[in-house]
Amino acid sequence: MAEQQEKRKRVFSAVKPTGNPTLGNYLGPMQHWGGMSDEYDCLFAVADLHALTVAIEPKELKENSLRLFALLVAVGVDPEKAIVFVQSHVPAHSELGWILNNYTMFGEARRMTQFKEKSEKAPENVNVGLFDYPVLMAADILLYKADIVPVGDDQIQHVELCRNIAERFNGRFGNTFTVPEWQTPKSGARIYSLSEPTAKMGKSDGDASGSVFILDPPETIMKKFKRAVTDSEMRVKASEDKPGITNLLNIYAAATKTTVEQAEREFCACDYATFKTRVGEAAVEVLRPVREKYESLRRDDGALASLMNAGAERAKRLAARTMEKVRKRVGLLPL
Repeated sequence: MAEQQEKRKRVFSAVKPTGNPTLGNYLGPMQHWGGMSDEYDCLFAVADLHALTVAIEPKELKENSLRLFALLVAVGVDPEKAIVFVQSHVPAHSELGWILNNYTMFGEARRMTQFKEKSEKAPENVNVGLFDYPVLMAADILLYKADIVPVGDDQIQHVELCRNIAERFNGRFGNTFTVPEWQTPKSGARIYSLSEPTAKMGKSDGDASGSVFILDPPETIMKKFKRAVTDSEMRVKASEDKPGITNLLNIYAAATKTTVEQAEREFCACDYATFKTRVGEAAVEVLRPVREKYESLRRDDGALASLMNAGAERAKRLAARTMEKVRKRVGLLPL
């Protein structure tokens, strides 16, 4: 990266390749990722090592990782301006993760609420990797001396653990790691399932009819919106007792860059069928350029692999600087 870019604050963000990114993911943080490189020195990683903590088939993981890498570029992340790479292509993530295990207290790791929640959801697969996930996440962040880590509320605790590990290591060995700050990313309205509008629109939902995926074809998107849950009142108004209508209004406002109040006025005389059709059309249009860019990228997976390799080489160079210092500090023999 250019010298002037190195002086900017560095942002690291990693996305796990499980499930399919949704309209909610796009209208939330994803649409802002491309523009972040204008202000920050950015790294975006496909966190495929983290995906191994769940029971996922090898073929599925490979395709998910390839799809997610292409989607990162399709939503506007420019590989010339940001470093875009696959986590497992940089072995230093695993090496630093192991080293940091030795500077993480068992009690700290045991307090992570996500481990407890995921263990309850999949009691048949409570593996050590799932328990150790936050330490590898700390390695992901500290490896690149990230100043800022954009996360959702469910990941703040993990960044706090990362900060504890960095401060403990620095306290013992001297200034080695940048102690990162978590940041809630810019986001649109919280988007809920079309079939269960009190539940988040998830990329791994068993009920695919409730989630609109970024790569859904237009006809599929329209079918899902036409079947969206509403109510019997026939009044397009946002309120707590109208979760279905409120969700659709939020989607329309985010997709058309208007406000919910403007959307309410626009549809005040509409019946629900017309309203759902119009919201579906707005969703189709906001996702169209992303889907078209993605399809263009996937027509040449060889060129996509070249982008991956280039991103990995750039990430490796940054990681090597950190690992040289870490190895020396902890007493490992030099290579």
